Amino acid sequence: MADRIGWEERRLIDSARALDLDIDWVNDESLCLGAAEVATLEGYAALLIRSRSYTRGGLLAALAEASGVRVLNSASAINACENKLVLRAVLREVGVPVPDFRLVLSRSDFEIALRDLGVPVVIKPVYGGMGKRVTLIRDLDLANSVYDHIEDLGHAFEQACLVEPYLGGGRSIRCLVVGRRIVAAAEFESAGGDWRSNAALGNRSRSLAHSPEVHKIVDAVVDRLGAGIYGIDLFDTPSGYLVNEVNHAPAWRGVAATTEADISVAVAGYVREALT
Repeated sequence: MADRIGWEERRLIDSARALDLDIDWVNDESLCLGAAEVATLEGYAALLIRSRSYTRGGLLAALAEASGVRVLNSASAINACENKLVLRAVLREVGVPVPDFRLVLSRSDFEIALRDLGVPVVIKPVYGGMGKRVTLIRDLDLANSVYDHIEDLGHAFEQACLVEPYLGGGRSIRCLVVGRRIVAAAEFESAGGDWRSNAALGNRSRSLAHSPEVHKIVDAVVDRLGAGIYGIDLFDTPSGYLVNEVNHAPAWRGVAATTEADISVAVAGYVREALT
């Protein structure tokens, strides 16, 4: 299920056919779920969520799963991943290290967060991905101007933000997890003057060996969310690795370019195993 067929989806379809799986693209804008009988998903053994929209994917996964359709990843995992605050809370609860943060719902919250954390800080929406609307604030004058835009232009849920210390200078690592196993890992570096080290922004990457510390954190994340297909993003800081985000429908083109692992085959193989 996706709103469009991208690079990863095309390779998934090809890899699935090689494993004798039949995969169809179901447009997530044409399901109209809610009825007890899900006619638009009739005949499918499982639904693989690949929606770019975090909110859309989570809503459809919850309805499909409630109607008895097998969903990958699970609706509970998607709902945790799509909300940065919920993800931080559930991971911190089980001892997974995450960056310090403050939830900002008002200008008063924002002022307290700045006083607690100092500058520079990063402010990011609770919902969203691909590095969009993530802002680095280096001084207090800019901070007030940024929050003016959030307060005046954002809709209600868009005004919910996380503020966290800027962890610049460290490495950003993405681990592609299939089932419970890291199939590929890469270190990303910002490119073109952009401080954000996000694969979706076209930043450079290189293959990375899987250290025992990374394995330990990834295992703890999967223990909490359940086996599935994840892009787990880590910051490598002087105090150790921190989990920044977990993507429930990860892109992997950038990581695939750095490794010999065939990620599409691994994902298709996991889907087949889940159906047996």
